Amino acid sequence: MSNMGARVARMFRNFNLENRALREISKEKPTVAPRHTGSTPASVRSSEPEVADSTDSIHQRNDPLLTLLKSVYVESKDPAASETPKPVEKEEERRPLKFSLPGDPYGLVEITDVPKGKLSLVEALKALNSHKREPQTWTPEKISQEYSLDLKDTKALVDFFVPFDVKIIPPKTGGTKQIKAS
Repeated sequence: MSNMGARVARMFRNFNLENRALREISKEKPTVAPRHTGSTPASVRSSEPEVADSTDSIHQRNDPLLTLLKSVYVESKDPAASETPKPVEKEEERRPLKFSLPGDPYGLVEITDVPKGKLSLVEALKALNSHKREPQTWTPEKISQEYSLDLKDTKALVDFFVPFDVKIIPPKTGGTKQIKAS
C-alpha cells in the first residue's frame, strides 16, 4: 500500500516538470566570483624548490614537443549528404482532456491538453472506475482507443491499478449497549 503513496507523490513531484525546468534554465545566471591570482602564497613557493622548478618549467618553451606538434596533421571530411533529408522532429502530438476537475483544484494550473499516450490523474481514475463498473463495455482495447494509449500499457494499467473503494459501515443500533451518564 505504501507503494501507491510513493507513486502519487512521484506524480505530483513530476507534475509540470518541463515548464518548471524551462523557467529555471531561462533565469539569468549569477556572475562567477573572481579567481584567486595564485593557488599558493609567495612565501611557500620560494621555500620549496620543487614547486619553484615546476612553475618555471611550465612557462618555458619546449622545442622537441613543439616540433612534434607541428608534425601532426588532421584531415576531416564532411559526412556524405544523404539523398533523403532527415525529417525534422516535430513536437509530440497532444490531445484535449476528456475529463478534468472543476475550478482550480489544489492550486494547480488547469491543464487543457496532454500528450498522446499519457493520461491526466482525473482521466486515469475515470477510466479505471469505468472499467471496474462495466468491464464488458470498457475493455482495455476501448480505453486505449478512447484515450490514445498503447494497448500494452492500458492492459497493465487495468491489471495492476484499482481505484479505491470507500465503504461506510453503519453502526448497529440493536444489541449494542450504551454507556449512560451516571
